[in-house]
Amino acid sequence: MSYSEEWVTARARDAYEHGRASFDVRPERTALLVIDMQDEFVRPGWSPYWVPAATRMAPRLRRLVEGCRSADVPVIWTIFDDTHLGLDRPRALGHLPHADTDWRRPGPAEVWDQLGRRSDEALIRKPSYGAFYDTPLDTMLRNLGRDTVIVTGTLTNYCCGTTARQAYERGYKVVFGADVTATDDESRQEPELAVLRKGFALVLTAEEITNQLATADARPREAADGANVG
Repeated sequence: MSYSEEWVTARARDAYEHGRASFDVRPERTALLVIDMQDEFVRPGWSPYWVPAATRMAPRLRRLVEGCRSADVPVIWTIFDDTHLGLDRPRALGHLPHADTDWRRPGPAEVWDQLGRRSDEALIRKPSYGAFYDTPLDTMLRNLGRDTVIVTGTLTNYCCGTTARQAYERGYKVVFGADVTATDDESRQEPELAVLRKGFALVLTAEEITNQLATADARPREAADGANVG
């Protein structure tokens, strides 16, 4: 068979727009990652890094957090912070437009209080975009017996997207929250979702995630029970 340019382009376009990974989301195998919903990104007007779309979606994300708690899905929070005097941060960051301001946080970064993080939920302070880079996240997930992660938070095409790719590369099933992630230019949201949808993750809305968790017990368990992360 010969594949025309039109055929391969149409196939790719369909996967970007409508592709859907084939795995189910089982609560006993899943952890929720809330990426960088911290004051400087979510608290309105507090810093030049404010992401208004993150503030708007925060109530929806909080409902998903509460739903995951009810389903015994552990919630792990991350913060993009100044760790180890910055010596563990990729050095190129300071040369990029993302760092073109003199603003500095007045103290250690904190999760925006309106998200309702609980003290018995793990908090990872990370030095770079991806939540797996120089952090104990992989060890934590394996100790919890989780092989699926739900990625939520901000920014969609930086810390969230990088975390999703890192999770994929480590063998995790990745669920990416289409409407519980946000970025600083909303026109960039769907292009990032399209790439993740085609090659890295099951992209679902918060409602779809909640429904999958709620109906998981009605589905066969054999595949999930055998799907341990090595």
